[in-house]
Amino acid sequence: MKITLLTVGKMKEKYLREAIAEYTKRLGRYCTLTIVEVPDEQTPDHASAAQEEMIRSKEAKRLMRHVKEDAYVITLEIGGKHLSSEEFAQTIETLGIQGKGHIMFVIGGSIGLGKEILARSDFALSFSKMTFPHQLMRLILLEQIYRAYRIISKEPYHK
Repeated sequence: MKITLLTVGKMKEKYLREAIAEYTKRLGRYCTLTIVEVPDEQTPDHASAAQEEMIRSKEAKRLMRHVKEDAYVITLEIGGKHLSSEEFAQTIETLGIQGKGHIMFVIGGSIGLGKEILARSDFALSFSKMTFPHQLMRLILLEQIYRAYRIISKEPYHK
């Protein structure tokens, strides 16, 4: 299975880069992982709704350049579906059984995802009703993908 994390913004924090590198290494035995970063837009303080929509649209266009036609696209959204770790693992396993060879997870910037990428989404996933920094969300997502593969392989880790 090929997994792509398609994200807005660069990873700035060294401790997060190191943790992401660790999970990338761990995932190497289960899948082919690629992380694609697109530049984010500066969001001015007290941006208007129209400014925020324009920013999301620009970022979405950058993201869409990397979305593969045959990929199953999962967007991370506060309003998405909540899954347990076991349900998440089952989702990944089922997609593989259905012949979906490429899953793309899309993490937006600080003000979310634009309409263009939301329209392309095959599944909206939420990790919480809380808001997380998009850089930290990468790490949380990678840990859950790793946990899912351990569950699928019936290996200890997830308890």
